[in-house]
Amino acid sequence: MIKSLFGDNMKLVVIIPAYNEEKTIADVINQIPYNMEHIDEAEVLVIDDGSVDNTVHISRDAGAKVVSHNKNMGVGVAFSTGIQRALEMGADIIVTIDADGQFNPHDIPTMVEPILNGNADFTTASRFLDPHLVPEMPRIKIFGNHIFTKMINIITNQNFKDTQCGFRAYSKEAAMRLVLFGKFTYTQEVFLDLAKQNLRIVEIPLKVKGQRVGKSRVVSNIFSYGIKALVIIIRSVRDYKPLAFFGIISLLFIFVGTLIGLFILQHWLSTGQVSPYKSLTTAASALIIIGLQMSVLALLADMIGREMKLMRDVLYYAKVEKYNKK
Repeated sequence: MIKSLFGDNMKLVVIIPAYNEEKTIADVINQIPYNMEHIDEAEVLVIDDGSVDNTVHISRDAGAKVVSHNKNMGVGVAFSTGIQRALEMGADIIVTIDADGQFNPHDIPTMVEPILNGNADFTTASRFLDPHLVPEMPRIKIFGNHIFTKMINIITNQNFKDTQCGFRAYSKEAAMRLVLFGKFTYTQEVFLDLAKQNLRIVEIPLKVKGQRVGKSRVVSNIFSYGIKALVIIIRSVRDYKPLAFFGIISLLFIFVGTLIGLFILQHWLSTGQVSPYKSLTTAASALIIIGLQMSVLALLADMIGREMKLMRDVLYYAKVEKYNKK
């Protein structure tokens, strides 16, 4: 049944984005299971994001293939590079796992099982789906995770519990449909992108180490991370729901302008004069005009969004043609 879904010679590629992870990456690579049911071939691909330590040499000595960036470009870029290279390697399923040792590589078969069974296109480890598996983490990180997850849920109209975890598995279909732009991170954008395309997303509760074995290369400053991740989410919403994004802004301007206008009207009806609120008349008019202009922009953005969807479809079929030749 599984073979008929994906064909023969099933190949798994495990991607490990790494930046100065010489202390832990060998242990991660050595624990990756190569003999898995229904998987005929497995390879490890380390994406070296400009490391200046011995990450590259240690990874190669441990048996992984390595692709290096000339400089540190961000985990989002490393992830996109990994997905592209994994598809070029003929991957049918792609797993991403961090290099710092916080995830257990022996859980990879659990991660890929729903994809092999045809029940999911994308799976992600969840630290909060099972209350008994919640790791020890700083309260600020748990709070931030819940806030971002709530935002993703509102945007996608779903009920995820953990949208920040980096331990994930992708079917070839999901990997080919991904179009990401974030350089700093990718975790939230993946959810938005795949959910918009109605791909099946499954969370898998797993026990992970709350305290990272290595030092975090992404969340070195929780507030900086939050701002950058928020910018990525806002840009994603702008691109994926342009009519709603610009339409809401338009309505806010019109609403505020109208409220000010009604206040001035009430004052004029009561006193017969606009003073001392004459300047507010100009402000109300400006806000309403800007709101109307934004409504036109919303319609134009929606039209551009339709063109973007067509371009994404063209890109997807180009990938199908390129990567389905094995």
